[in-house]
Amino acid sequence: MSQAQVILEEYDSTWQIKFEEEKKYLLTIAGEWNYGGIEHVGSTAVLGMIAKPVIDIMFGVSSLEESKQAIKVLVNNGYKYWPYKAEVMHWFCKPSDEFRTHHLHLIPFDSPLWKERIKFRELLRKNEAVANEYASLKRKLASTYKKDREKYTEMKWPFIQKALRNANNALQRT
Repeated sequence: MSQAQVILEEYDSTWQIKFEEEKKYLLTIAGEWNYGGIEHVGSTAVLGMIAKPVIDIMFGVSSLEESKQAIKVLVNNGYKYWPYKAEVMHWFCKPSDEFRTHHLHLIPFDSPLWKERIKFRELLRKNEAVANEYASLKRKLASTYKKDREKYTEMKWPFIQKALRNANNALQRT
């Protein structure tokens, strides 16, 4: 199977519009499973952030078990399902693994993963130094792991964990 390469682009103001359009579409086809909202996450959700031009969407569900029926509906409406991190989410890409415009994550609303993704997005939006450091890391990793999306994603994780830990420590000191 051919996998899409890691290619970063400068921030594009249409990413927010693309998210809003897809959110409306998702509510039309799978709204009955939505619980707690739909969030634009990932780097395309951060003004000015370099990113892969793939819109990351976090779709809240009441539980993974109760949202299993949504998988077939989403697959029948243009999404490709992958049992990636199936213990914490239902994960999809669109239109294909080789060429992706959207990632969709069905995640239990208010779960640790849900909270973590929101917290990291907000940290990047509010802290320019962290955002700049993250952008620099992404450029380096995209160069090193251009043909390995999994490794690119995996290698960002220590930075994300550290940034969230530092943010938590700063909150505890105030």
